Amino acid sequence: MPTETNGQPREGTVEVSAPSRDRVNIRPGVNVLAILQHVSYAPWYALAEYVDNALQSFLSERERLAEVGTDVLQVNIDLDASDRPRLTVRDNAAGIAEADYPRAFRPAEVPTDRTGLSEFGMGMKSASCWFAPQWTVRTSALDETTEKTVVFNIDQIVRDSIEELDVSAEPAPADRHFTEIALLDLHRVPRGRTVGKIKEHLADIYREYTRSGDLSLRFNGELLTYEEPDVLVAPFYKAQDEEPVTWRKPIDIDLGDDLYARGFAALRETGSTSKAGFALFRRKRVIQGSGDEGYRPPFIFGQSNSYTFQRLFGELHLEGFGVSHTKDGFQWQESEQAFLELLKEQLNEDPLPLLSQAEGFRKRPRPEDVRKGAEEAAVRTASVIERDVAPVVERITEDTVRVPPSTTLPPAQVVTRQERTVRFKTETWQVVLELSHDPAVGSWVEVSDGVLEGVEAEEDVRQVGVRMSLAHPFMERFGGSEAEDIEPLLRLAVALALAEKAAYDSGVESASTIRRNVNELLRHALSRPQ
Repeated sequence: MPTETNGQPREGTVEVSAPSRDRVNIRPGVNVLAILQHVSYAPWYALAEYVDNALQSFLSERERLAEVGTDVLQVNIDLDASDRPRLTVRDNAAGIAEADYPRAFRPAEVPTDRTGLSEFGMGMKSASCWFAPQWTVRTSALDETTEKTVVFNIDQIVRDSIEELDVSAEPAPADRHFTEIALLDLHRVPRGRTVGKIKEHLADIYREYTRSGDLSLRFNGELLTYEEPDVLVAPFYKAQDEEPVTWRKPIDIDLGDDLYARGFAALRETGSTSKAGFALFRRKRVIQGSGDEGYRPPFIFGQSNSYTFQRLFGELHLEGFGVSHTKDGFQWQESEQAFLELLKEQLNEDPLPLLSQAEGFRKRPRPEDVRKGAEEAAVRTASVIERDVAPVVERITEDTVRVPPSTTLPPAQVVTRQERTVRFKTETWQVVLELSHDPAVGSWVEVSDGVLEGVEAEEDVRQVGVRMSLAHPFMERFGGSEAEDIEPLLRLAVALALAEKAAYDSGVESASTIRRNVNELLRHALSRPQ
């Protein structure tokens, strides 16, 4: 947030003639303000610009602020999404000193000291123009006796090529210190899930400062805090009889040329497809890996259905790397692959091979963890049985037609096909497994049983086909699109099909009746919502 400070301005460094007490010069290039609306921002990164500025002001003037009783930086973000949407950001840092006004409000004034959180001279301006066509900055600087207000109307500034803005002032106590930015008539109004993501990302980005107690960050009055994940405590998966260990280890990577990465890596107690992954820090602030966007390069994490993808997490503080001007990514140049190779090596070093444990360990859920989900699933299913099952059962029990097993699967649009040859007692079977996304296929699972033609061998090869429909209503409701969603249901379908073949071989002539009845129940009753 744009709280500039005496002696250590956070945005801009070019020396210009002192402004009058009632005007501030915003040259050069006021036209650039019009295009800042189109900067590639996520709303949480835009809001982070204000928090960065407030933090830099607080840290630079910490001793003077402590003298007037301010030991904790408070940043409050308030969103009013009514007919005329408004976003307000207020902090209690040191305020923008009068001498710093030319540097605070002029675009692209790079500060001489770029070692802090404000380093590009664009944060407040780019974020404000991205959010709104009109915004107001009201501030009172520590040890100054005036409260000043500057109004930005971007359309008017660009249309009239305005190079100076009016500054209104009124008396204020010398120990008053704050900055408030009011963004009016928002271009983009955060709503619904976006508001939740803003809170989640900001809590993650500033976790180091909230952990230390330096920062109190609120959104619409809600205190934002980072939720620390529990670390897995368990034996190595290949040595279950050994004592449990905590699966967390330090990481220290030296890439040369003053490039470093230090922190820790660990395994989550409970896997999460959205919460795992690394957070990459610079200057104690997360650059990549906040919220549900954890840094998970496939070179280490594999695909999204891997257990490593769900369990591995950590915090790595990078030194020597540049960042994008929106501070949402690192400028790796040619160093990322070398970094990943060294990281992967350290992750799997003994005595705590995190990657091996992540893939090999399987945790049985505690009964108390399962109970809620089990009760909810049982209630929903029981309601469907009560409402929809009876007519279907009546119809299938009246059907006395005995259908012989088909020798081949009927034609259909197939997504994938797998063939495997196995030996059952004295027979050779070729099991054909197909997944179909053909809406014309009415059954959840289809089965065929025939002799493979064209095989030159001393014995016949029995070909058993199993096809599961991904376009079936049951799959569309419960199957999902990821491998971990599809595989359990596919295995159940295979079990049903092979059990039918085994029953038929044992003399049960109507073995296929169960499968046909299952198909009917799933299509006409059990795929429906509660």
